[in-house]
Amino acid sequence: MATPDARRPPPPIDPDFYGWFSTLTEEESATRLAVRRVMETVVAPVVNQCWQAEEFPHALRDAFRGMDLLDRWYHDEPGPPAVARAVISMEMARVDPGSASFFGVHAGLCMGSIALCGSDAQKAEWLPALRRWERVGAFGLTEPEVGSGTAGGLTMRCRRDGDGWVLDGQKKWIGNATFADVVTIWARGEEPGAVHGFLVRTENPAYRVEKITGKIAQRTVQSGLITLDGCRIPESDRLPGAGTFKDVARILRVGRAGVAWQAVGCAMGAYEHAMAYARTREQFGRPIAGFQLIQQKLVGMLGNITAMLGMALRVTRMQEDGTQRDEHSALAKQFCAAKCRETVALARDLMGGNGILLEHGAARLFADAEAIYSYEGTNEMNTLIVGRAITGHSAFV
Repeated sequence: MATPDARRPPPPIDPDFYGWFSTLTEEESATRLAVRRVMETVVAPVVNQCWQAEEFPHALRDAFRGMDLLDRWYHDEPGPPAVARAVISMEMARVDPGSASFFGVHAGLCMGSIALCGSDAQKAEWLPALRRWERVGAFGLTEPEVGSGTAGGLTMRCRRDGDGWVLDGQKKWIGNATFADVVTIWARGEEPGAVHGFLVRTENPAYRVEKITGKIAQRTVQSGLITLDGCRIPESDRLPGAGTFKDVARILRVGRAGVAWQAVGCAMGAYEHAMAYARTREQFGRPIAGFQLIQQKLVGMLGNITAMLGMALRVTRMQEDGTQRDEHSALAKQFCAAKCRETVALARDLMGGNGILLEHGAARLFADAEAIYSYEGTNEMNTLIVGRAITGHSAFV
């Protein structure tokens, strides 16, 4: 039986087996590595404790304030360039998918809503403070009884009342809702097909939020159940660039590809934990990394990550050059989320009984992957989006 040369140092643990990162621009690479350093130094030491306590690592927000992560963007552009935003999400999810969700909601969905649909006055009031992390944003679309059917089934209602608006209804699973300063709320209007967006300031006395507890995935995300009962909103806080669900879809299209990158990062983190464990865990007198079945699991994980990373990078470049369509981002999210789920399961399985302990890293990512698999379009909904595009037949109902 062949044995490794004890004098030879082991190869580095590198999930980028095909060198996809070498194709990044200098700015994209610098952004990725800067976020990695913050996640390793600020979040990684406390993430298990935060996850157990269902708390968000608020020190992350303070760290971002000092690194100019967003301030160079959101001026003439609707946000960071697509690949730069993507690698930020990936590096955050590699350590804590919940932190990546926080970033995606704040810098993608909330700020993106304002940048794409807001007035000049709204952009001037909110975007500078949000990009400097002085204020935090959230995005309210999903409802207690309406998840996949939001395009045609919003129950949150809005109606004109004098020189303002009144909102009534609930939103559920709203990340950042318990500590956000502003939430972009989407509501069905009185006219057929009308969907309006509003900037709801959380100091509004009619804004009530209840933290959702008891989750088994992404426990660091502060998910909220928002209730608006007769909530009065001035006309100046209505997003003038939004009038139908198509405007919401423009924002979600960007987010869906970003969740594919969260899946990549989560899978990468699980692979790295699994490889480190296999090299140090000994059974029958030697590290388990030298066993054939363990290597089979590691190679399967690496193959998944390599394919996921290539697909995610390609669809994001398509987003930058304007050729990405809904079915492209849907396939990336569907494939990467499914392969992430498979990869984290292999990592947990490789560790045997130790795989269910937070201290070894895989257990938390194994659980968090379940949220990635479900949000920003379920596996089934994204499958049907792609299926409609390639067959010409809609199978949604």
